Amino acid sequence: MAASQKCLGKGSRAPGPVPKDHIRLYSMRFCPFAQRTRLVLNAKGIKHDIVNINLKNKPDWFLEKNPLGLVPTLETLSGQVIYESPITCDYLDEVYPEKKLLPSDPFEKAQQKMLLEHFSKVIPYFYKIPVGKTKGEDVSALEAELKEKLVQFNETLANKKTKFFGGDSITMIDYMMWPWFERMEMMDLKHCLDDTPQLKKWTEHMFEDPTVKATMFSTDNYKVFYKSYMEGNPDYDYGL
Repeated sequence: MAASQKCLGKGSRAPGPVPKDHIRLYSMRFCPFAQRTRLVLNAKGIKHDIVNINLKNKPDWFLEKNPLGLVPTLETLSGQVIYESPITCDYLDEVYPEKKLLPSDPFEKAQQKMLLEHFSKVIPYFYKIPVGKTKGEDVSALEAELKEKLVQFNETLANKKTKFFGGDSITMIDYMMWPWFERMEMMDLKHCLDDTPQLKKWTEHMFEDPTVKATMFSTDNYKVFYKSYMEGNPDYDYGL
């Protein structure tokens, strides 16, 4: 796994072919959407290599593979390209059936998809609030809305009476939501979990997971990257 590889930008040479028995992930080390796919690759023990992309100055060869220029993007040995984080994760779970992360029961699977759809409406708050704070704006109304939405997720866990959102072991939905919770301290949003005891407990259980530990960065690293990102000059290779 070339997980520590420096990012490739415009003018860089395209990487060689996908290694035998591997799948390739085009990623960016600090991207929460790409982290979803890294979590799934790690949890399932899939042999893969990682090519990090400079998202501000994308290589032409990458745009030929994915005209949207987004990460995560998967590339198979035969040159098939898959992108959009939930789609890449579902694809990996289907193609590599060992250690399934999605439930086999159609209703349980639908429940996870509904929860993910609900969570997709929460993600913008993780950006709006820190950006507002940086601009010196009053973000109290946005924080109140985020807290309200997190209370709903807390209720889901309370009603299920399980450690994780799909049961007592980690499943796909936990990994799909996790990257933003991992960044809460960096975004100064941990207080938004004050009224959500089950959700807070869930974050503690997630931090204990070997896959989470293997794919995470420290809050300090996130802070340095995020500062560079906000200043318009993202340091994609910070810490390498």
